[in-house]
Amino acid sequence: MNNDTTPPSRPADVVSTHSVCGAPCWVSLTSRDLEATQDFYRAVLGWQWRTARLGNRFRIALANGAPVAGIAAVASMWQMAVAWTPYFAVPSADDAVARVQERGGTAAVGPISFPPGRAALLADRDGATFGIWEGELFSDWETWRKAAPAFIRLHTRDAFDAAIFYGEVLDWASPRPGCCAVHYEKDEVVLRSHGEVVARIESGALEAAPDPTIRPHWQIHFRAADVAACVRAAEAHGGSVLREDADEAVLRDLDGAQFTVTSHREG
Repeated sequence: MNNDTTPPSRPADVVSTHSVCGAPCWVSLTSRDLEATQDFYRAVLGWQWRTARLGNRFRIALANGAPVAGIAAVASMWQMAVAWTPYFAVPSADDAVARVQERGGTAAVGPISFPPGRAALLADRDGATFGIWEGELFSDWETWRKAAPAFIRLHTRDAFDAAIFYGEVLDWASPRPGCCAVHYEKDEVVLRSHGEVVARIESGALEAAPDPTIRPHWQIHFRAADVAACVRAAEAHGGSVLREDADEAVLRDLDGAQFTVTSHREG
């Protein structure tokens, strides 16, 4: 299993996920050592931390005071792999889970009640793990988008087949208010919410890949002003560099969770 079900806590300015139907609305990470993980991401991304209402095994990451991600120290307890997971907003967790199972995906955890909402951890037909969240969000969605990931990208075998799966599960390109628009650009599927690029799906030759970092998976891209500084901080705090370019780097944290830091913004 590749993830956790870390949901949002409820601050004063939460809003309903119905305003961003089918869009990514949160990201979370499992951890074996909560303190070490906090130190790592504080050094690499400049995050600060506060406790979550779910208990002392959970933390909320803050960027310039805004909640951007959740971390849960449950990898060892639940025998989970350490990995980042995107969560998508849905009006009904039960309906989304049923749609996943009807279309050949799997439900690993949930739906579980996390007041003021419900969450589930799922996998698509190719095994890429993702979460769904029904309920209220941290602050408004636009604030989270500006403070948190630049976007997320699904690396999978067949982008168009995956887009059909997720579109049917998450009501992409439907007339439902707030739903996401889907566009095709060359060999990629591009997801937009409120005019912003929030996700991309790309195809690749992944059928026999033995390395879990290149099997079908969702990759979280975090915005960073200085990619080289992020790389140096990751290496200094027990992480590693998988790929580095002038404006982007793929990193692993000290537990092995993979993520991307990027200085450019999707258009």
